[in-house]
Amino acid sequence: MRRLGSSLLFATVAALTLFVYVTLAFVTYWALLFLWSQRPDPVTTVVVVVGLALGMGYASYRIGTARLRYALDAVELPRREMPELYRRVDVLADRVGVEPPRLLVASLPGPNALALGGARDGDVVIDGSLFRLLTAAELEAIIAHELAHLKRRDSLVKTLGYSLVRTATGIVWFVLLPIALLVGGVARAVALLRGGDPVELRRTARTADAAVTSLVVVCLFLLTAVVQAYSRYREYAADDRAARVTEPLALARALEKIERATTPGGLLSTLVIHGDEEGPVTDLLASHPPMADRIERLRQRATERERR
Repeated sequence: MRRLGSSLLFATVAALTLFVYVTLAFVTYWALLFLWSQRPDPVTTVVVVVGLALGMGYASYRIGTARLRYALDAVELPRREMPELYRRVDVLADRVGVEPPRLLVASLPGPNALALGGARDGDVVIDGSLFRLLTAAELEAIIAHELAHLKRRDSLVKTLGYSLVRTATGIVWFVLLPIALLVGGVARAVALLRGGDPVELRRTARTADAAVTSLVVVCLFLLTAVVQAYSRYREYAADDRAARVTEPLALARALEKIERATTPGGLLSTLVIHGDEEGPVTDLLASHPPMADRIERLRQRATERERR
């Protein structure tokens, strides 16, 4: 009699659970249909969605850049202390087509440099160890690389790309939400009918959720891979621009020294100039190309220049 009572209780809870999830699934489904029926024409819809995504991305970029400047606790390098370096930077900035940036010195996780801002309001942050590690020509080449990033506003473009990825992934997830609720409700109800073991219930729920969210993960992975491929392309482009206004071999030597001295990882691992990721998946998601490839391309540029 007690077993029958427990079975009825589990069946009742299972039925209520299924009812709640099915109701939520249908409410979400009808909400999607309502939004779809109220949509403007496709062009306007795309413009509005993309515009909102870009607007949020730009706000994120401005806030993130300000927070990063504050977090770095960088100190501006006085012009009077290194007038020759500033003279060279002014010449490089004119060649690249940007306003002369502020030169900031910070204690980064490794001997690296990074660009913040754009062509008119840019900063170049330099780890203090680079002044000891690199020669003047090598430091000049590294700064030229960062000036190239400022010229193309690469950090802004990358942030906007991530904003579009998040927006697209959110839309996919919202479209799949009714299916996720329905599948999750059925899975939980079946688990309750089988005895209501908490461990089994959690395992079944996680499996059901994973089956649906895996589609969103695949979408996120593919879109992120596209953004990171663009990021790697921009690193090559910045190397090429720096090689045109400085000595390619100087930049190659600087990258070799930094590679030997840098430990990958840390807060700025996606911003600094090393790229040491390994493996097919991490290669797709790496923000920087392999350092060996960059160095080899620079050596080829030097050989091409000598032949002219």
